[in-house]
Amino acid sequence: MILDKKDKKSDATLLQITKAVLSAFMGIRRKSDHESDAAMLKPAQVIIGGLIGGALFVISVWLLVKLIVS
Repeated sequence: MILDKKDKKSDATLLQITKAVLSAFMGIRRKSDHESDAAMLKPAQVIIGGLIGGALFVISVWLLVKLIVS
């Protein structure tokens, strides 16, 4: 079986993963960005980025509420 270059996913940078996860959190995506991310990012990268992003969001909201209440 011969693999095409399109079948092989290259490693994405941390900035590309962060950008994809943050734009997914906000719900704003261009179709071209989505297609390029789908071709480049591996599912494990997106899952780990989403977990880290979600944890950072929860911690920041918790700290903000703690700051306001105190």
